Amino acid sequence: MSDSFRTVDDVKTLLESWKGFDSRQRMKFYDSWAETYDQDTEMINYRAPHLMVDFLNANFSGNREEVQVLDVACGSGLVAKLMIELGFKHFAGVDGSKGMLEQAAKTGLYQDLKLALLGTEPLPAQTGCFDVVIIVGALRDGFVPVSVVRELCDAAKPGGYICMSRVDPKSESGNKYKVSMEKELQLMEEEGLWTHVITREMDKYMMDVYNICKDVHDEQYLNGTMYLYRKSLNESLYT
Repeated sequence: MSDSFRTVDDVKTLLESWKGFDSRQRMKFYDSWAETYDQDTEMINYRAPHLMVDFLNANFSGNREEVQVLDVACGSGLVAKLMIELGFKHFAGVDGSKGMLEQAAKTGLYQDLKLALLGTEPLPAQTGCFDVVIIVGALRDGFVPVSVVRELCDAAKPGGYICMSRVDPKSESGNKYKVSMEKELQLMEEEGLWTHVITREMDKYMMDVYNICKDVHDEQYLNGTMYLYRKSLNESLYT
């Protein structure tokens, strides 16, 4: 089918095809999806990048033109496209899909792009280098494991911001991920690695493509949670 005639049902069928995939198979799926990703996610009203960037911007203090941003699970570059409109200029990106990185490179917004399967390979970012570390949509069951949260914190400068979103669960495994992640966030705060800035619900961030209703006014949406932390200024904690 021509891309210009794609429908929500086409996207639903596409996403159903990855059920049962492991992380490497899923990245190959994203490789094949990369060229129509932006078009398809707009079709299903994928608002997570907009919500997250607005959330960060409302709570960020600093010179946007000077800060270094690490966009983790950057995909095709949707987050950088939004952040540059707000004055952010310097981006590095990491993703597990080569096809997605190729799309991100086409934006011309990233000074550095690296391929890494998070949770299996280390986050390819130097410790303590970034003013902002942001990850949108990937902290969820079957995608990026909770253990990566510490790597996000490591990549931030002392005083830097770590901005994360999590998909709220609709399954037992998803609920286990939520509990595990929130325990880790609290533990890291107790360890003095970072301080909590703000948490906010991410309302209706994407159409629930697995439960499309025939009545367009009755479509179901997925919700999520957004978190903002600030890395401790006590550099001795990291040496």
